[in-house]
Amino acid sequence: MKKLILGLFLGAAMLSSCDKNEEKATLNVRLTDAPAAYEEVIINVTDVKINVSAEDESGWQSMENVSTGEYNLLDFTNGLDTLLASQELPAGKISQMRLILGDGNKVKIDGEYFDLDTPSSQQSGLKFNIHADLAEGVVYNLWIDFDAKRSIVEKGNGGYSLKPVIRTFTEATSGAIKGIVSPVEAQAYIMAISASQDTLGTYADTESGEFLIRGSEEGVYSVEFVPVDGFEEKTINDVLVVTGEVTDMGTIDIEEEVE
Repeated sequence: MKKLILGLFLGAAMLSSCDKNEEKATLNVRLTDAPAAYEEVIINVTDVKINVSAEDESGWQSMENVSTGEYNLLDFTNGLDTLLASQELPAGKISQMRLILGDGNKVKIDGEYFDLDTPSSQQSGLKFNIHADLAEGVVYNLWIDFDAKRSIVEKGNGGYSLKPVIRTFTEATSGAIKGIVSPVEAQAYIMAISASQDTLGTYADTESGEFLIRGSEEGVYSVEFVPVDGFEEKTINDVLVVTGEVTDMGTIDIEEEVE
C-alpha cells in the first residue's frame, strides 16, 4: 500500500510543488427565490461577476463555468435552489457581485407571458454587496435570493418591469486542515480519515513542507502521514474540524527509520 501511495506521489509531486498550497477558498453561487403569486418568473442569466475590492471598479471578473440560460425563479422557492457557478478564489474578502441578465426576461400571468423591461441603469448587471470573508481551504455557499413578488412592477401601460429586490447570504459548508511536515525531505502524502471512514488526501509541498486538506466536513479525523522511504509513517488521532474554520496542526515531525 505504501509503495502504491508513493508511486502516486511521484506522479503528482511536480504539480504539488507548483501549487504551493496557495491560499484559496471555494465559492458556490446558488439561486433561490421567495414565493410569489405568478405562474412563472423567467430570468435569462448570462454571467456572474465578482469584485474583491469595494474601492476598485476595475476589479470585476467573470466567474468560471457559469451555468447560463433561462431560469424560472418559482422553481426555487421554499428552500430549493440551483447552482449558478462554482470557483476557487483567493482567500480573503469578497465585497461585491453582479448578476448579468440578458434579453427574454418575462412573467407569466393567467397563462400569458409578458416581457419584463429592465431599466437601462442595470444593463451592467444587478450589483449587490456581499462582504464575505473566505478562509483558505473552506467551501462556501452564497445564495442570491430573489424576492419575485417585490421585484416585478406593473407599469401604467399594462406592461411590467423587473426591478430586482435581492438579498445575499453566505454559509460555510466545510472546514479544512493544515500544517507543516518536517523535514521537507520526508515528502509525505497526508490522509485525513473521518469516523465514517471518508478519506481526504493531499501532498506536502516539496519546498516548504506545508499542506492543506480542503473541504473537510465537520468531525473528528485521524490524520496519517506516509513519507518516502527512509522515514517512519505517523498517525495523529482526534483532529477536530469545525465548519468555517481551519484546523492548524502546526509542525509535524517525521522520524527517520532506524536501520
